[in-house]
Amino acid sequence: MVLSPQERLQAAEEAVQQLRESLAGVGVLFPSLDVERVSAAGTYGLPLVDLGRCNLDTALRLAAVLHERAGGS
Repeated sequence: MVLSPQERLQAAEEAVQQLRESLAGVGVLFPSLDVERVSAAGTYGLPLVDLGRCNLDTALRLAAVLHERAGGS
């Protein structure tokens, strides 16, 4: 199945929204989380999700959540 450019962008935006909500659910916020627009404009493959830049607090919070979910102590 080949997706139109609009369908590709919509799918990527929905994925970003799901990721944003999941991260928020564990107290992590990536202010610049978004669809990488250049990849969304192409016709090959699926668009990329840009996790963006985050500050040290966000990086440490994400690392702690991932560590906890992995069963670390």
